[in-house]
Amino acid sequence: MPRSFNISVPASSANIGPGYDVLGIGLALYLTLDVEINTKNAQDTNSDPNNCKITYTEDSEGFGSVPLKSDENLITRTALYVLRCNGNRSFPSGTKVHIHNPIPLGRGLGSSGAAVVAGVMLGNEVGQLGFSKQRMLDYCLMIERHPDNITAAMMGGFVGSFLRDLTPAEMERREIPLSEVLCEPSGGEDTGLVPPSPPTDIGRHVRYNWNRVIKCIAIIPNFEVSTADSRGVLPQAYTAKDLVFNLQRLAVLTTALTQSPPNSDLIYPAMQDRVHQPYRKTLIPGLTEILSSVTPSTYPGLLGICLSGAGPTILALAVDNFEDIALEIINRFAKKEIGCSWKLLDLAYDGATVSTQKSSKEHEEKN
Repeated sequence: MPRSFNISVPASSANIGPGYDVLGIGLALYLTLDVEINTKNAQDTNSDPNNCKITYTEDSEGFGSVPLKSDENLITRTALYVLRCNGNRSFPSGTKVHIHNPIPLGRGLGSSGAAVVAGVMLGNEVGQLGFSKQRMLDYCLMIERHPDNITAAMMGGFVGSFLRDLTPAEMERREIPLSEVLCEPSGGEDTGLVPPSPPTDIGRHVRYNWNRVIKCIAIIPNFEVSTADSRGVLPQAYTAKDLVFNLQRLAVLTTALTQSPPNSDLIYPAMQDRVHQPYRKTLIPGLTEILSSVTPSTYPGLLGICLSGAGPTILALAVDNFEDIALEIINRFAKKEIGCSWKLLDLAYDGATVSTQKSSKEHEEKN
């Protein structure tokens, strides 16, 4: 019988100042997949080696440049990994996936994390595997090893997370999932045919409360920063003084963002960082000036400001004066001849979701 369903996965912002590789928030900007499985579509999907036709809306980020082959597109490659770990070589005959992606690519808003989460959920639904979100998180974390974005996108809200240490036996099973579903598997002999399933409970997380009057202003410069480049500028070691600086603020920030009314005198200094933001200024013109000069005293309503993930997006938390805050940061980037857009976003409290569409026949029978 034909099936159809929708998958929705939020963007995310990681670090939130001092929480490098620890904190993340899901943002109400959603990657969506409309999926149809119908054998009547088989001739439309025969050109793909895995029975899956991929299309994007024309207003999607990266439209025209994102791969449309199922073993090259990050979403469907991830889904194939999940399917092959569970005894399914390909998508069911006649699978169509129509994607809308408004999440800017390479800007620090978790676009790749959202794609991985969407791919794991797609594999779970297509294969009718019945995995919980926690188990799907294991598959995600085999591909994207930084749990801050992944956990925020999957679980939603404001989260802290870490990866547990794997046992020697688990480490032996750990391979590179994406290489296992390429056209020519390179993860080892026959790993492309039957990849090993991930260990269980790779990631651990906690969901913090969030004062819902706090909104997120994302100021998005019109250039990309690769995660590899942004990590490449970080030092190999830190002083105890800088680590203690971040730990102190991290401990305060996770509670300060729950309190009512929000206290900018507490939140603004608690969002300061010495682990990643000072080193990324070389990749993002004007970063140091923006982070130090846009303050609650100059812009009432502002609570705190930080780099979103690896950047270059700037994330400002505020309760009022949203447009003025955004325009000030945009103007500062303009002085460096960098154009920007901005979005006012709530948190995505439900995280990633799946909704099933009833077939027209089922609808007629119900009515």
